[in-house]
Amino acid sequence: MVADERGQGGGQGQLSGLKVVEFAHVVAGPLAGSMLADQGADVVHVEPPGTGDAARAMGPVKDGHPLWFKVAGRNKRSVTLDLHHASGRALAHRLVAWADVVIVTLRAGRLRAWGLDWEAVHRLNPRAVLLQISGYGATSTRADEPGFGKVGEARSGVVHLTGFAEGPPVHTGFSHGDAVTGLMGAYAVLAALHRRETDPGFEGEWIDLALFEPLYRLIEWQVIVHDQLGSVPERSGNQLAVAPAAVINTYRSGDGEWITVTSATVRSVRNVARLLGWDETEFATSEQQYAARGRLDDGLRAWVAERTADACLAAFAAAEVVASRVFSAADIAADPVYAERADIVTVADADLGPVRMQAVLPHFRQQPGKVWRTGPALGQDNDLVYREWLGLGEGELAELEERDVI
Repeated sequence: MVADERGQGGGQGQLSGLKVVEFAHVVAGPLAGSMLADQGADVVHVEPPGTGDAARAMGPVKDGHPLWFKVAGRNKRSVTLDLHHASGRALAHRLVAWADVVIVTLRAGRLRAWGLDWEAVHRLNPRAVLLQISGYGATSTRADEPGFGKVGEARSGVVHLTGFAEGPPVHTGFSHGDAVTGLMGAYAVLAALHRRETDPGFEGEWIDLALFEPLYRLIEWQVIVHDQLGSVPERSGNQLAVAPAAVINTYRSGDGEWITVTSATVRSVRNVARLLGWDETEFATSEQQYAARGRLDDGLRAWVAERTADACLAAFAAAEVVASRVFSAADIAADPVYAERADIVTVADADLGPVRMQAVLPHFRQQPGKVWRTGPALGQDNDLVYREWLGLGEGELAELEERDVI
């Protein structure tokens, strides 16, 4: 699964040959780059000398080695570059000129000062696609303010809806806002690249993405409900404020495990009623089912509580009721479907030996991507990128190293 130091394991996937440089740290921007790197793009992750990306020191540690960056930096090239130096910024501009895609997460004022804003990038590389991620968007009056994913989640409307009616709003247990922004950023990059390939008049593209916007887009119905009905959807636990089904909740089994049950069609709700031993004719229409939501919920809760999780899941499967155990990471690691899908891969790591992590997703069957390296050491690819890809000479490299620019 692992390439040699020249990176011969890279370049496999749908995006082989695509050149990306990211002046982006922590989660959102780097995750957009990760989506592209997983599909074979050559992604150069630019980090300050000495300290590197803050994500290198984040999260749990084993034997002195943080684990987060092993995944966050996988399939990428790490180069060091101090953008506070004029010569560092000049080298950054050479990377921009080399790249097809530029990803930035610096504040708007810093981007302008360092020549990494849209106007500068477009001047350096008229056909480049620039993905700019910020807390509030480049066109807002708060463009120069810092932003983090959890604030984006709060502004999106998602956190207001998450949790139980009597409890506080709840953030999800991972970098939800950052991660969805990275995913939407990668999608936007590919949309722009499609136009670049099909439009003879393409003159670059600037993707301006605020951290709250991707989750805001995904809530879909909140705005139109408020606009047309004058109401504000509120927290309602696992049943959802605007539920697509009469049955949707989590239930605790007699042996203490949690199970999610959902039924989004008239037929599937009738299956639940039949499983509970009730008269199906009382649940023949959507109107009848919605009117009986409380009864269905209470009935399922009592039924599940009387049985083990395995017994519940077997009965649900036999009755064609869609249900699942609520998985932990340990459940995922042991699950046969994850194994059958090859969704967990083992990758050799220079510090830790074999490590397991998510496979490249989604799966492409004709030309799949692959994980060919874990997150690289800081500056591991300086020689490859600066000497071979940008063509810097020995003297120029030596001078930059002597002045601690790289």
